[in-house]
Amino acid sequence: MAPEEPVLLGRTGHAALLTLNRPRALNALTHPMIGMIDAALTRWLDDPAVLAVVVAGAGDRGLCAGGDIRAVREDALDGGRTSPAFWRDEYRLNARIARYPKPYVALMDGIVMGGGVGISAHGRVRVVTERSRVAMPETGIGLVPDVGGTHLLSRAPGELGTHLALTGAVMGAADALLCGFADHAVDSRDLPALVTALGEQTPAEAVRRFTAEPAEGALAENRAWIDDCYAAGSVEEIVARLLDHGHPSAKEAAQTILGRSPTALKATLALLRAASARESLETALDAEYRASCAALALPDLPEGVRAQIVDKDRRPRWDPAELAGVADADVARFLAHPPGGDLGLAAALG
Repeated sequence: MAPEEPVLLGRTGHAALLTLNRPRALNALTHPMIGMIDAALTRWLDDPAVLAVVVAGAGDRGLCAGGDIRAVREDALDGGRTSPAFWRDEYRLNARIARYPKPYVALMDGIVMGGGVGISAHGRVRVVTERSRVAMPETGIGLVPDVGGTHLLSRAPGELGTHLALTGAVMGAADALLCGFADHAVDSRDLPALVTALGEQTPAEAVRRFTAEPAEGALAENRAWIDDCYAAGSVEEIVARLLDHGHPSAKEAAQTILGRSPTALKATLALLRAASARESLETALDAEYRASCAALALPDLPEGVRAQIVDKDRRPRWDPAELAGVADADVARFLAHPPGGDLGLAAALG
């Protein structure tokens, strides 16, 4: 029996359906899947019978847990020859989704992390459920938030985006709505009916029928200490403020940060602060491409994936191991143009 396609295409009424179909791998994105999604969007753009596109994940665990970081690790250990091409196509797809002229509806049920955010949170209609677990956990594997993550995080209220970027904290439905990663909440049991309605009505009309009030989130009540502590100008000062604050959650956040890659943390803060001044998603993606290519040549990325995904010992050996060991020149590498050339999305916009 031939293996099933990793991306399934379908139709319901006037809505085209795009389903990520690697449930055993939490629908993690591979390079061929990126091409299949892009080709489908091209086809549907010129199809007058398609009035909306709906993206979902197969299985009951989530939309997408991110990119195939095992493959990225293997490539990094082999010299990093293929990952830049994957990121080029992935980030271009993220930008295309944001500007897609037909309504792009993302069902962000279950786990939606990393690359899963990239194919959902830039869409026009973003739906979360009580099962949603949305996050950008890249600092835990020696990488920076990418797929337009710095653009989204930099626009969250106050310093919530800085907290989410450095800790990789998970957002439920209410927090994803608060931070601008989603637009609507529905009950997961209503998703099949919502998909049917999307084929019969406009997305606004369909979603309105099933909108539910999400359970209270964790971020709103913690805004005071988050905004105070994360407004600091360096990761070291952020950690110091968190440890000194006195709120139990602040201390917990500090301990989480201290377990992340020191180099990735400092590069992430630099990218995030720069992203807040940028006007377009494309400029953020250009900067993230430079940073991802830089991380590919450093030891923390393969080590972080080893500790979190491969061996699962959760004991990464970062190099350098402490924040104080990360020099300004190390951070500057993440902002420099990569040897293979820039992504050039902002330039293409003119």
